[in-house]
Amino acid sequence: MDAEEVLRIFRECGAFLNGHFVYTSGKHGQVYINKDAIYLRPYFTKKLCQAIAEQFADDKVEVIIAPAIGGVILSQWTAYHLSEITGREVFGVYAEKAESGDAFIIKRGYDKVVAGKNILVVEDVLTTGSSAKKVVETTRVLGGNIVGLGALCNRGGVRPEDVANPPKLFALVNVNLDTWHKAECPLCANGVPISVEFGRGV
Repeated sequence: MDAEEVLRIFRECGAFLNGHFVYTSGKHGQVYINKDAIYLRPYFTKKLCQAIAEQFADDKVEVIIAPAIGGVILSQWTAYHLSEITGREVFGVYAEKAESGDAFIIKRGYDKVVAGKNILVVEDVLTTGSSAKKVVETTRVLGGNIVGLGALCNRGGVRPEDVANPPKLFALVNVNLDTWHKAECPLCANGVPISVEFGRGV
């Protein structure tokens, strides 16, 4: 699957939204990639995850882990496809945010599945890569061997060093979108209201 086909799927699902958004990083921007619009369409989600799986077919992946919540869907579908491609069972698990702070923890017994295994981290949209980085670091603390990081979209120019240096970083599509700090945001300067439905809101 090439980048143009990925973008076509994003557009068909209505994943590109225009307006004034505050991203998880706190920066502002004019375009929001609504991955939840893709998750509504299992056929397209399946195809995108298959394309990620194909990129890691030779990396001896044993477990796929993703940050919750949206990443859970990616973890399951990508594990399914890697199991089909390789002919051996690949587990799909997830990490969730700790009750206090932004750290990610791996519980529900998944920590025992991760230890000593070859791990692929999957993420939907990389903006700063902070969530993916935390999952990579948490997985390593538990003894997991990170073999790569796969994503639907790298919209922030995220590099391996931004996400704790996985041996392989792959995104189905790379999209360069302008972002600004609040003090420099032209949308704020022009009085464009911030979306409260998507992104972090005001």
